[in-house]
Amino acid sequence: QVQLVESGGGLVQPGGSLKLSCTASGSLDNIYLMAWYRQAPGKQRELVASLTTGGRTRYSDSVRDRFTISSDNNKDLWFLQMNSLKPEDTAVYYCNAEAWYINDPYWGQGTQVTVSS
Repeated sequence: QVQLVESGGGLVQPGGSLKLSCTASGSLDNIYLMAWYRQAPGKQRELVASLTTGGRTRYSDSVRDRFTISSDNNKDLWFLQMNSLKPEDTAVYYCNAEAWYINDPYWGQGTQVTVSS
């Protein structure tokens, strides 16, 4: 089992920055992908960014060049640096992990990010 806990959400003005953290604990050896998703009111949950243990990153078109996913290289802590935030980035952000031999991904409980003046 893997437990994920997000932190770092909050209220920020348009154009501002926030850095989210995801702390992982439990059986981390088989994790091969760490990611961030978000869900805005009335919308489906969507992938924001992902990072493989091999260092490959992927971003949604809406956040590319503004957000950066990174990790501490030990699979127990990863981040989402969010710059130039826009009101449309307002959502609950979830960290996610996928592991070899495990069918279902792991999810955190989510952290609210609100971009508003």
